[in-house]
Amino acid sequence: MKFRYLLILLISLSSIAQETPEDYSFSLEEAIQFGLENNYSSINAQKDVEIALKQKWEIIAQGLPQVSATGDYQNNLNLPVQLLPAEIVGGERGEFIPVTFGTKHNVNATATWNQLIFDGSYIVGIQSAKTLLQISENAKTKTDLEIKKAVINAYGNVLLAEENVAILQKNVENVQKNYDETNEIYQNGLAEQEDVEQLEITLINLKNNLSRSKRMRDIAYEMFNLTLGIPVEIPVNLTEELDTLAMQYFDLELLQEEIPVEENIDYRIAANTADSREIEVKLEKSKALPSLSGFLNYGVQGFSQEFTFFNEDQEYFGQSILGVSLNIPIFSSGMRNSRTQQKQIAYEQAMIELEQTENEVKRQINSAKSDYEFSLENYQAQKKNLELAERIENKNQIKFFEGIASSFELSEAQRQLYQAQQDFLQSMLDVITAKVELENLLDTRKYNNED
Repeated sequence: MKFRYLLILLISLSSIAQETPEDYSFSLEEAIQFGLENNYSSINAQKDVEIALKQKWEIIAQGLPQVSATGDYQNNLNLPVQLLPAEIVGGERGEFIPVTFGTKHNVNATATWNQLIFDGSYIVGIQSAKTLLQISENAKTKTDLEIKKAVINAYGNVLLAEENVAILQKNVENVQKNYDETNEIYQNGLAEQEDVEQLEITLINLKNNLSRSKRMRDIAYEMFNLTLGIPVEIPVNLTEELDTLAMQYFDLELLQEEIPVEENIDYRIAANTADSREIEVKLEKSKALPSLSGFLNYGVQGFSQEFTFFNEDQEYFGQSILGVSLNIPIFSSGMRNSRTQQKQIAYEQAMIELEQTENEVKRQINSAKSDYEFSLENYQAQKKNLELAERIENKNQIKFFEGIASSFELSEAQRQLYQAQQDFLQSMLDVITAKVELENLLDTRKYNNED
């Protein structure tokens, strides 16, 4: 029996462990897709679209029939007393008799139907609903593009940190070996103390850089998790390699790609702002137009000295009203005109900003192409520099142990190699980040509600 309970417990724990993801594994495309679905900003941007959809229907519903109902029940604990001249019932002139009117229990139920027939501001409001939705959808698209860029940059930074740690560990191992061999030679009296100390300085600096790089790697992983919307303490595994990814982002054809400026997301957002300002002008002008609405009211009343409103013989009295209401603005002492002029000036400002955005987008695209082209050239140059630095360091290391080169010359060659390694790693990351920057500017995607 105890074995049976233990087996059930183990199966339950195993099931829980399988349901709770302990880590994640991502290619770059998988990371981008995951980030678009789970990044905090992406989720909130989608919520904004949903809010805009509700607001759109709210505006439309204002011109549709509105029905309301009210119900009242009154229990007159003490009916109000009225004084009547006593002479109407044969009393003395100048005297009054107290009387009460009404019944102890009263009920009243009323239903009202309202319908907007014409209102200029409602027509403009319908136009604004579409613009409002476009604003939120374009904001969502912009957010997705920024998240894509952030995920790629974070992914690349993690790979860079991993490569940096691996290279530094290898450098530490090589210098440690050189140091141990040189120290042994020095102990045998065949090398100078300065040679040992020079290598020791290099080794200390490398170990210090390695320690710092490991901490930077941990920070890079946390930033990556945060970008994807994963708790920072959960481990992740990246399946791409930095050099492979850099070559995948080596695309000269992208430099020849052109798009209409009007398709750029920043231009579309600026155009939304201009459209919104134009609608505000129309709204102020529409307030000078008359508005017409209709209503239908129907109600019933019941009276009784006892609470008999659910009895079949209870009598109810009906009433109904049909009417229209016309509102005509006549004179506002220039207030409406002043407001319209303010909105007109704001619209003109928006058009100027739209023109500015058009030129700024063109500049950004040209600049991004230049940066991407330079990153490709720089990658090739740094790759060549690294090959040269490796050969130079290797030759100086051979010369050093043959007694031809000094420890200072070896140290300089090593520093040159280490700098070339860092520059090459950074050049690969620059290719990736420069390409995604250009791709975002050339991206013409539009919001798809099915997404």
